[in-house]
Amino acid sequence: MALTPPRTWVVGEVVAAAQLNTEIRDQWLDMLAAWTAYTPAWTAVTTNPNLGNGTLTGRYKKTGRLVHVQIDLTMGSTTTYGTGAWSLTLPVTAAAAAGSRIGSAQALGGASRYQGQIVISPGAGGTAAFFPASATVSNLSSVAGGVPFAWAAGNELRITGTYEAAN
Repeated sequence: MALTPPRTWVVGEVVAAAQLNTEIRDQWLDMLAAWTAYTPAWTAVTTNPNLGNGTLTGRYKKTGRLVHVQIDLTMGSTTTYGTGAWSLTLPVTAAAAAGSRIGSAQALGGASRYQGQIVISPGAGGTAAFFPASATVSNLSSVAGGVPFAWAAGNELRITGTYEAAN
């Protein structure tokens, strides 16, 4: 069940248990329900990556138009990384509201751990992650086959964000 706008009650109306269940219990059950799994698509600007034997999972919680999303990408021994900046699809298209939304990204590669950010642009169906281009550079670059490091089997990309859905 999805959240619905609250009912407008009428003075003197006799409220039935079924109405209370719909207006109160069911709304709370929806807000407290488990997250929904989805499989993001992984693409790149020039040549798309190939997941091979890696894993790519996503999950989200939509409450009204508020969407919380998590994406976990683990590289496998047969994963290829494509060329150009990477993008991962969102579970629900973002609202066309002014301004981009910023979320968190983390790249884990052996002993290296990079903190980055994601950007969800207005009306977007996907997100892009940004990290320092190297250990000696502080400006952010789009995540790609060599950014923030040379990706290898067992490396992980974790993404978390919150945004407003288009509907």
